[in-house]
Amino acid sequence: MATFLYRVGRLAFRRRWYVALVWAAVLAAVGLGALKAPGAADEEFSMPGIESQKAFDLMDERFPGATADGATARVVFVAPGGQKVTAAENKKAVEEAVAELGDGSQVASAVDPFQAKAVSKDGTTAYTTVTYKVTANDLTDASKTHLERTLDEARDSGLTVEAGGSAMDEGGGAGGAAEVTGMAIAAVVLLITFGSLAAAGLPLLTAIVGVGVSMATILALSDALGLSTTTGTLAMMLGLAVGIDYALFVVSRYREERANGLTPQEAAGMAVGTAGSAVVFAGLTVVIALAGLSVVGIPMLTKMGLAAAGAVVVGVLIALTLVPAFLGFWPNAVLPRRARKSGRMAETKADNGGTRWARFVLRRPLPVLLLGVVGLGALAVPAMDLQLGMPGDEAKSTSTTERRAYDALAEGFGPGFNGPLTVVVDAKGDADPKGAVTTISKEIGGTEGIVSVSPARFNEAGDTAVFSVVPSTAPTDEKTKDLVTVIRDERPGMEAETGATFEVTGTTAMNIDIADKVQAALIPYLIIVVGLAIVLLLVVFRSLLVPLKAALGFLLSVLASLGAVVVVFQQGHGAELLGVEQTGPIMSLMPIFLVGIVFGLAMDYEVFLVSRMREAYVHGERPAQAIVSGFRHSARVVVAAALIMIAVFAGFIGESDSMIKMIGFGLASAVLFDAFVVRMAIVPAVLALLGDKAWWLPKWLDRILPRVDVEGEALGRRPQAEPDPAGAADLEVART
Repeated sequence: MATFLYRVGRLAFRRRWYVALVWAAVLAAVGLGALKAPGAADEEFSMPGIESQKAFDLMDERFPGATADGATARVVFVAPGGQKVTAAENKKAVEEAVAELGDGSQVASAVDPFQAKAVSKDGTTAYTTVTYKVTANDLTDASKTHLERTLDEARDSGLTVEAGGSAMDEGGGAGGAAEVTGMAIAAVVLLITFGSLAAAGLPLLTAIVGVGVSMATILALSDALGLSTTTGTLAMMLGLAVGIDYALFVVSRYREERANGLTPQEAAGMAVGTAGSAVVFAGLTVVIALAGLSVVGIPMLTKMGLAAAGAVVVGVLIALTLVPAFLGFWPNAVLPRRARKSGRMAETKADNGGTRWARFVLRRPLPVLLLGVVGLGALAVPAMDLQLGMPGDEAKSTSTTERRAYDALAEGFGPGFNGPLTVVVDAKGDADPKGAVTTISKEIGGTEGIVSVSPARFNEAGDTAVFSVVPSTAPTDEKTKDLVTVIRDERPGMEAETGATFEVTGTTAMNIDIADKVQAALIPYLIIVVGLAIVLLLVVFRSLLVPLKAALGFLLSVLASLGAVVVVFQQGHGAELLGVEQTGPIMSLMPIFLVGIVFGLAMDYEVFLVSRMREAYVHGERPAQAIVSGFRHSARVVVAAALIMIAVFAGFIGESDSMIKMIGFGLASAVLFDAFVVRMAIVPAVLALLGDKAWWLPKWLDRILPRVDVEGEALGRRPQAEPDPAGAADLEVART
């Protein structure tokens, strides 16, 4: 592996124009394909295999023309203080607004609240539900403008008018501010690390090229592969982060080899042969983690994982080819200022911050290990109270109309009104469908915790009915989850009595089902991803204990970050500092995101840091000295890479959306714990305590595992490369 990549690095350096032109051609080709590709539609979220999804599918089948997941807008009218919406003037204003709301080309219906008895008992609040013929993603700008204009006109009458529902969703995720902030901080970290504008700019430039290729490819293939506009979100975030990191490691190793007296071309070859080997295997661990997201069984998440894995592969290829090619164009520009004139760097100092820290850990390995494990363990304790769900309008800022509509409905009609359950009764083949539906409706209505049951609505065939059930508790309340379980547990008895079956769905039930499925998929996902990564690390480090230690350290950091998320977003401690106005359940996909993304990134740091220790050990150093050598060469770069990653993720904490805040905070804290506590403290402490045993591998396993030479042992035995004209030219460039 090291020898092959060494040749790749030398070739890319020597044939730099060809390499640069090939990547430019690739970028142009996929960019042209993206421009010509039809616009990708936003993918509707689906979760095959859960009851809520089956109910939605049944509604689509039995109620043709009525889209089960069509957009809705729930408009709330609140009378001025001391008045009622049933007063003549207020009632007239509401009726005019409802009539106007129903007068849209994409509107299916707008229900009069006075006819539908959608008025609160105290008469202060009324609401109407506007149902659209299309999904929220297919609503036109004209329809959204018509809705907003009608709301403004109704407000002019003196009523308080707010609206929630899927039709109010503006779509999209974080804006460009998060990416710009992350890039700016990354540039500062790189400049401080390298002391050279060129060395700081090169990783940023190559990462942008890689992200450009990845995103253009996703857009070009969106129609053919059924990719949505949200598929590339994770690909962009990870492509940018790992693209910077991988280029950073290659450039850092190039500078180190130049300090050892190698020519620019030889230094580029050595950098790609050694650091590039670590890049390949680090990238493979990330790809394994992302591709493993398919285990969860969510089509959208599978596509996001595979697209992000593709972006990581592009980042690896960029680091192995385009980075050494750019080094060929500017061999001395990436060196510190004092080294540019001579074309040589001073040899690496024997002592730096990394070596001093490593020696500190070597003197006190047990206290450092215990402090790290106990500290992360304490942070992980709140994760035991983790409650999964999908935060809705209640988690939004009070400055939004969706949140104010949510609060108004909860005050006027009760907390459970914002999360009604939808019951779909399948009475096909039943002799008395209406009687069966009536019986099921009465049975469910008599369940403790149910406030009201709406009249059933039948399809044209008369064999399927739908009705709504309003719980007494809020959508995210644990009692609501228990209520759904109770209703479903009563189903066998009702089926035996009536001969008809039913399923419970709706947004609240869907969120409950998603949380349950994600929790069930988490353990298999961990087993597959961590198992494959352990096998990969066995090949890389040829050690049994190092991969196990890496996996256990990762689990500790992920649990600690989950605990931190629970403390802030669920329990509310320090929530105001992050602008979180409403605490609640943790987003259902958060554990999967943390495990998948952070595992790959954690293995990056593990491979880069420990591979330098392994390299020193293979070349004859004692275990303790190998740890010091690994930190001498890698600690500063790993710290810089982690700071860049934290900056990229932390940029999302400033977004207004609660879920984006949660993802940014969770990922940033996970990288912080893993890089600085696990990899920089626990890892050297464990290796110091193990000594030579850390690199032990059973002989039978040693014979089975392939040898990939990540540490570059073969490069130390290679014959001296013959001079060539291109190499002579490189030397001349280095002197100028």
